[in-house]
Amino acid sequence: MFQDISINKLWQAQQEKSVMLIDVRSPSEYNHSTIPGSINIPVFSDDERAEIGTIYKQVSQEAAKERGLEIVSQKLPSFIKQFKQLPPQKKVVFCWRGGMRSKTAATVVDLMGIPVARLEGGMRSFRQLVVSSFENYDLPTKTYSLNGYTGSGKTVILHHLENQGYPVIDLEGMANHRGSIFGEIGLEPYNQTTFESLLFARLQELDQSPYLIFEAESRRIGKTIIPDFLLKQKEKGIQIHLFIPLEERVKNILDDYQPWNHLEECIHAFSLIKKRIHTPIASEIETALQSENYEKAVRYLLEYYYDPRYNHTMNQYPSNQHVDIEAKDTEEAIKKIKAVLEAITIKH
Repeated sequence: MFQDISINKLWQAQQEKSVMLIDVRSPSEYNHSTIPGSINIPVFSDDERAEIGTIYKQVSQEAAKERGLEIVSQKLPSFIKQFKQLPPQKKVVFCWRGGMRSKTAATVVDLMGIPVARLEGGMRSFRQLVVSSFENYDLPTKTYSLNGYTGSGKTVILHHLENQGYPVIDLEGMANHRGSIFGEIGLEPYNQTTFESLLFARLQELDQSPYLIFEAESRRIGKTIIPDFLLKQKEKGIQIHLFIPLEERVKNILDDYQPWNHLEECIHAFSLIKKRIHTPIASEIETALQSENYEKAVRYLLEYYYDPRYNHTMNQYPSNQHVDIEAKDTEEAIKKIKAVLEAITIKH
């Protein structure tokens, strides 16, 4: 008979990669938010879940259970086959509250001789763990925030550092948003629950790191809000200010956003900030976008909108929190940032 496992024991086992998490909720529930690292093998599809819910409300709980059993029995061969095709680690199944869906899944998988456990309290227990942890989260005393004018390649730099094993927290990646009014072009931004789940998981991975590196974001990234403990630590930390030539920044933005593939989205995003830009310049930008002169549009947006806004905030920290880096491109910037971090590591 399968056993229940607590969220704390599960999280430790997952860090050790000794278990595989299976979210048995419907695809839409899984896509809304899940435990990082889990895969989706749903007991019910979205339509089936809706049908059972309707029966529960309009007929009875017993009738809903009978219909659920009927659906599950028809899907058993396919359901079990999906579990048998997975790697050999012990499986841990979960639904929202650790109720009937995960119990049903664990029971049938266990009957087929596949090692399985059920997460006690389900997805809700993980969510409670995240929320309670963030209330009094203890970050390393040292944090390094990467600042720079729009288009400086900060995300590319952070990805490179992360791939090299540096303790990077990619906040924009966790929000699936680039952090500006144009930030969701070509992307589907994540909700707050998914953002916090990904952030929690990454913080656990970096729990023993002597410092953390992340981009100097504002409080909001797309649909998500950065937790207070991270913002407060950012204010205390070292601010790395990156200076890249304008021409290189224009090139970086064009490479990243590819506006020729998202013209209508770009025009719509620009309409949201148009009133904040001096009218003649705003007209120039709008005309450039509509005529597909993307290089001119980006250059003007940087010169007359984003750069002045950055200048306004650049000097809000005392000089002893500043490290300025000038580089001709992101490749040179990466080398210089590594040198700064390595010097700090050796010093401490």
